[in-house]
Amino acid sequence: MARIDPNRSSGLLSVTPMGMRRASAPASRDRCLAMGVALVVLLFAADQLPAMPRAEKHETRHQIEHLEDAWRTAVLKGNITAMDALLADDYIAISPTGILQSKEQALAILRSGTVHFKSIELTDRKIRMYGTTALVTSRAEVNATGPEGEISGSYRYTRVYVKDPRGVWRIVSFEASRIREQGEPH
Repeated sequence: MARIDPNRSSGLLSVTPMGMRRASAPASRDRCLAMGVALVVLLFAADQLPAMPRAEKHETRHQIEHLEDAWRTAVLKGNITAMDALLADDYIAISPTGILQSKEQALAILRSGTVHFKSIELTDRKIRMYGTTALVTSRAEVNATGPEGEISGSYRYTRVYVKDPRGVWRIVSFEASRIREQGEPH
């Protein structure tokens, strides 16, 4: 009977001899201990970082609210220049139907006018700050038409802003989900 593994001690199904090497228990234990200590130090250091001052947090929230209003106005008026300034180059959106959309695609749709927004009423806006990232969630009552007809309805969305190295906030991500009424087909 021919063996597949010429190096019988390895127990591997291979024609390439593999040497066996065992980690020494003390070295492994020392590495685990060092990693544990490093983790505790990092957690302690993160806890000691100064929080964003209240005035700065308020000002940042005000900036994000202003950008949300600028986005809404740009969509309603079809303002490509304003939208181009709001979106990061690596912007990605996920539509309520699950379609991915890049910055170029979003601008092309706005430019073409194939989707026409008559109104967008925003409520229940929440802004959460994570350093140079702002996460916005909101409810939107949309009155609009698209190539397939009416796309009006109630939506929940999440928009993510990131402050770039020059201190400019840009939208990097957007995702919308339609709010279905009870009994409404999916």
